[in-house]
Amino acid sequence: MPTGIKHYPVALHESPVTAEVMEHLPHPSPTERHRLVEHIKRLLTEQNAVLVAHYYVHEDLQRLAEETGGYVSDSLDMARFGHEHPATTLVVAGVRFMGETAKILNPEKRVLMPTLEAECSLDLDCPAEKFIPFCDAHPDREVVVYSNTSAAVKARADWVVTSSIAVKLVEHLHARGRKILWAPDKHLGNYIQRETGADMLIWDGRCVVHEEFKAAAMREFKQQFPEAGILVHPESPAEVIDMADAVGSTSQLIEAARTLPHRLFIVATDNGIFYKMKQAAPGKEFVVAPSGGTGASCRSCGHCPWMAMNDLPSLARTLETGSNEIQVPEEIRVQALRSTQRMLDFSAQLKRKVLGTGTA
Repeated sequence: MPTGIKHYPVALHESPVTAEVMEHLPHPSPTERHRLVEHIKRLLTEQNAVLVAHYYVHEDLQRLAEETGGYVSDSLDMARFGHEHPATTLVVAGVRFMGETAKILNPEKRVLMPTLEAECSLDLDCPAEKFIPFCDAHPDREVVVYSNTSAAVKARADWVVTSSIAVKLVEHLHARGRKILWAPDKHLGNYIQRETGADMLIWDGRCVVHEEFKAAAMREFKQQFPEAGILVHPESPAEVIDMADAVGSTSQLIEAARTLPHRLFIVATDNGIFYKMKQAAPGKEFVVAPSGGTGASCRSCGHCPWMAMNDLPSLARTLETGSNEIQVPEEIRVQALRSTQRMLDFSAQLKRKVLGTGTA
């Protein structure tokens, strides 16, 4: 089936440059870092709060989540953990849509983030005021959106997915004769279409990190390290995906790092994931995939500028002041809950099939 792509004539946003973001962040000394960590641990306990961190944030925050009974994972498991945990305050270290997802699922809980400036290029590429009319113009299509979207976009969707279940969900719908309207990541959408053969109309969004990975530079890198395995997130361009030894979500790539025989991996996703990869595969080496190439420049250089905004000082300030609380209008939250809960239910169904038959 042909894939349609909705194009806009100009970029919808300009992403910050990761190096500039990191240059302006405070750089606490080891002594100050230890003081901050102990201070944050006390505040989490006092406020009945739990820290949930994405794989892409700084390892200081991932380690702190682990040490305090929190969680480090991909966006699907972050949502699931926050929903099931008894804490009355969820602190989400990641980007805004992750905080919104936590609030959609937990309206009774206070949801805080180290900063509300941490956006996502995919979210920004798919503003609700443009996306909703686009959906309305294609009423014959099932609207499936990536979790990297705003609450308002999720409210218009029939389904929300993460990269870990996107192919399975579209296979499920395709088998039932459904046509798909997909948003926002064009590379992930094209990958899903190739894997499933579904009739998909694909929005023209992209991730600022994965968009920069270049196949030509990757081939040159591979020539230097022919023994290296290549791990690729499907938000990357198709030419990069085609070079992969394993393609998958963040959790799936960590598992591939553990199970594949290679001792060295070239990794085409955000380098924040190296903290968990090294835990899962001690003794193995990881290098970020090249984001250069002829005529190319590097804005993210393998690390999301918005993920980089999460740090220990901002986390401490948030807990001290109660600032950066996520709010989602109730009407939008209720509508977004339907598609988001379907994501969790479908994921749980897949897990039951795996446990029952080992084939899903």
